[in-house]
Amino acid sequence: MRTWNWILTAALLASMSAAAQQAAGSQPSAQPPAPDATQTTQPTQQATPAPEQAAPAQAAPAQTAPAQTAPTQTAPTQTQASQPAPIPPPAVVAAPTTMDQVVNLFIQREHGLIKMLANRTPVVETYLQNLSADPQLGPVPSEDHYFLGRLDMGETVDRKDYLKDEEKGGMQTRLLGGFQKLYKVQYQPVGFSWMVYADRTDFDREHYDFHYVRREFLGDVRCLVFDITPKPKSGRGRFLGRVWVEDQDFNIVRLNGTYAPAPRNSYFFHMDSWRLNLIPGYWVPSFIYSEEGDFSAGVKNRMAFKAQTRIWGYDLKKGGKDDELTQIRVDSVTDESPTAQDASPLQAERVWQQQAEDNVVERLTNAGLIAPEGDLDRILQTVVNNLEVTNNIDLPRPVRTRVLLTSPLETFSVGNTIVISRGLIDVLPDEASLAAVLSHELAHIVLGHNLGSKFAFNDRMLFDDDSTYQNLGFKHIPEEEQAADKKALELLKNSPYAQKLDNVGLFLKALQLRAPQLSALLTTHLGNSLAENGTITRLSALETQGPALDNNKLDQIAALPLGGRVKINPWSDKAEMVKAAPVAITSARDKMPFEVTPFFPRLARFSAPVAPVAAPTTAAANSGSGN
Repeated sequence: MRTWNWILTAALLASMSAAAQQAAGSQPSAQPPAPDATQTTQPTQQATPAPEQAAPAQAAPAQTAPAQTAPTQTAPTQTQASQPAPIPPPAVVAAPTTMDQVVNLFIQREHGLIKMLANRTPVVETYLQNLSADPQLGPVPSEDHYFLGRLDMGETVDRKDYLKDEEKGGMQTRLLGGFQKLYKVQYQPVGFSWMVYADRTDFDREHYDFHYVRREFLGDVRCLVFDITPKPKSGRGRFLGRVWVEDQDFNIVRLNGTYAPAPRNSYFFHMDSWRLNLIPGYWVPSFIYSEEGDFSAGVKNRMAFKAQTRIWGYDLKKGGKDDELTQIRVDSVTDESPTAQDASPLQAERVWQQQAEDNVVERLTNAGLIAPEGDLDRILQTVVNNLEVTNNIDLPRPVRTRVLLTSPLETFSVGNTIVISRGLIDVLPDEASLAAVLSHELAHIVLGHNLGSKFAFNDRMLFDDDSTYQNLGFKHIPEEEQAADKKALELLKNSPYAQKLDNVGLFLKALQLRAPQLSALLTTHLGNSLAENGTITRLSALETQGPALDNNKLDQIAALPLGGRVKINPWSDKAEMVKAAPVAITSARDKMPFEVTPFFPRLARFSAPVAPVAAPTTAAANSGSGN
């Protein structure tokens, strides 16, 4: 009997221990402290994306095979030790038969997403334009603000800014989207990153009511739509709005709404948050659009703005095969060619410059600021080749092009690599305008205006990501800028773009018209600015060419809105051209040059690349035919 009692006691203790562990694993972390002593309930912070499947390496059962885990276990490096743990696939659950079961499933999925992303620190960028009314063009930018940093997806969903600024310094610990100070609304960069989740800590039935609305397609994905409202007395800063839940694994793919109630003298912005299915098993936060203001007759706006928040760089710290020492094989090779000799002084100088160039590109890529090399680079490279070939330029090393992932309009060159920002590619109206921008940096290279050789010393690369802009810079002196402009005009006039420079002039005129209101968009952080004191200085000689800028001419497209050309994969950071059908412009308000617009990505489910199937051998083919 004693033995039987002991067995029952042991089983009871084991079941209680398992239940406690399960509860601890699903329990959301405690909310951070309130912004002020009077606020008893912390406004929760949000994140945008929701995953739906697991990482490619973990989709197959073979993921756990010893061959894949052995290199990391047998020879762990310092880098690997700090990398996020492997992404666990979501638990397989039975298909729901009622809407109540659907609610339970997407609540569970949301908590799984929060847990999966808890150790990720992606790059987050917010670009905001305050708005004022224009009789002809409607709401137009009156001033702008820019924030760039790293988003800690842990317990507080906090962010660490890359850009140091006195105005933002006192705001980093505040959790509201905006607050009123001296009768002026000040923006908190963290606020625009909230809606990565509906509720970071208390997304459950105890705090919210869920109401099914309808079914709806978002791109290729069929979704179930639910309205969510906080229960009475559930606390401040609760999500109030609508979510879209994909109907296969029941992950949230879109959130639209705000938070309520807000503390005194503070605001919760309205936001529209999108998630992309970029890895198997999960939809990850990607885009957040925010807008405030009403320009109806007689309405007085306390604040009016549009803002885009982009999140990328989730996989920055993930190691690859290059980190696995067991995968490295070195063969003994001796160079016996007749040209094997020491480098001449000029050769040594060029090798030194290339070493610095490679160090800079690698460091910026690791910081999540430059996209990995891809198809978009080859498109830019084609334009540079057109300029080189038609001008008989023969350089000792090829010119490379790379994409800076940020929004400010910026270009710079280091060694023989030309870097151009995503935002600048977005707003350029045509290939001739792109060629004009690239020609200026190509001119610096042709004229030997090499910058950055000091970065050949590798110790100069040993800094934290958030101090990148304080440690790197590639700005030319005014004399070199003027010489590069002169040379660029010469290159363009001998190029295939010579007959299309009027379009470049229109772009510069449109940029000059908006420059006083877009100081943040025109503030460069690594290279020379396109403008000085609100006046466009880059290629200013072309601004006088072409027809006058006329917004009433619907066929005159001088510049595009932000986001019109390039899209970034938030997980891998790869950049590619947007594939969008052309849309007819019916009024001057449709042009929106340099403006912020909402996000409406076409949602699609993750599909792993199909590996090529090897042709069967003759023996195998004969064996198969005999069955």
